[in-house]
Amino acid sequence: MQGKSQESESKLFEVAEFQQGYFTSRQAKASGYKDNTHPYHVRSGHWIRVHRGIYRLAKFPGSERPDLMIWALWSCNRSGKIEGVYSHQTALSIHGLSDILPDKLHMTVPLSFRRNSTIPKILVIHRKQLPQDAIVLKDGYFVTTAYQTLLDVIAEAHISHELILQAVKSAADRGIITQTVLKQLLNEHSVQSSPIYPLLKSSP
Repeated sequence: MQGKSQESESKLFEVAEFQQGYFTSRQAKASGYKDNTHPYHVRSGHWIRVHRGIYRLAKFPGSERPDLMIWALWSCNRSGKIEGVYSHQTALSIHGLSDILPDKLHMTVPLSFRRNSTIPKILVIHRKQLPQDAIVLKDGYFVTTAYQTLLDVIAEAHISHELILQAVKSAADRGIITQTVLKQLLNEHSVQSSPIYPLLKSSP
């Protein structure tokens, strides 16, 4: 029995290690922990319940942005796959392309994304089928690439023109996008339709 318990603990740690110490009840069950044992592990101090169906290993070191991992796990589908991808203003912040400090987390989900419960107020959900090459994995969660992020914020223009220009300049100055890629971005139809396009076109 002890051997089985250690095996389950080891399996769960392997999962949580790639998710900043966090895991879902589904992942715990797949690791060998029966549903009715989850409250015990919380009471005993082994796990910390952070949201419905989401836990953290109590002894795992804390991370700088635990919220990003928690809400990514919230977006898991019935197969346990993370569907949410941080995007727009949140992705700008993650990539360090702007001084923006969004008070909500912007997440893009597939058109097929469904939830029986109410969307948490901390999240702003965008529905769009993102191509695989527009997504990168970072610290256990997904975020849109710098190119896709700029494309989204320019096309929607929901933040100030100054912040958008700052983000584009920062990406170019840091070599995150090249001048060739920047020209490609400016040729995107959704960018050319944006009210900020004339400013982007005339900026150095």
